[in-house]
Amino acid sequence: MFERTNIELKLDAERGAVPDRTALENLLKGVEIELPSYTEAPGKKVRPASVNQFDFDSLDTSRIYHLDHIRNICIDYRLRFLDLKYFKPELPQEAREAIAEIEEVHQTELQGLKIIAPSRLFKLADKDDPLLFVPMGNQYFYLVHKWGNDLHPLRKLLVWPFKSMVNLILLIVLASYLLTLVVPEGLFSKNGSQTEFWIIFFFVLKSVMAIAIYFGIAKGKNFNPAIWNSKYFNA
Repeated sequence: MFERTNIELKLDAERGAVPDRTALENLLKGVEIELPSYTEAPGKKVRPASVNQFDFDSLDTSRIYHLDHIRNICIDYRLRFLDLKYFKPELPQEAREAIAEIEEVHQTELQGLKIIAPSRLFKLADKDDPLLFVPMGNQYFYLVHKWGNDLHPLRKLLVWPFKSMVNLILLIVLASYLLTLVVPEGLFSKNGSQTEFWIIFFFVLKSVMAIAIYFGIAKGKNFNPAIWNSKYFNA
């Protein structure tokens, strides 16, 4: 009924028009500072990662994305953007060939490879939509290869409550209200009233909030903006 979500297309939409080649070259030209690794926990010192040198004339500029584009997509779809070393499944042959092809064209060895994928793919093999990137400097990344199936078409909606505390509270209130509506009228008294409805609502609300807090703490869950670039399961 619904088309599956292609994250590469969503990245294109987030970025908008393909950057002007001259402007992009000026942004990337002469980058001497090493690009930091964005996988450290908040408050900890970030480690430097290599900046790759490319033959700009041989690059496909439509495959270049800024860190802001990647961050926004990861937050919207509850994905992680981590170093390749944390990715548990073995890279498919076509991804290895894509890396080898870029290394041959640009006469370089790619460093600092990173992956966009759902959290579980950094622990066990799965079939969802990983994207392989390599840093270019100045917070720009080049898409090396995408493989696997696309994401569930409703993933963005399903992970919407985890985008922020406000979203989660709105869902809890809405769920509590709907649950209250299905409670038979007059269940606790002979004559149903607005007062009884709101008493039941607040009771249900406290119950739903308790369940949400319990599973949130027990499972070590956090909101999308906090986990998109974290290598830790519970941070």
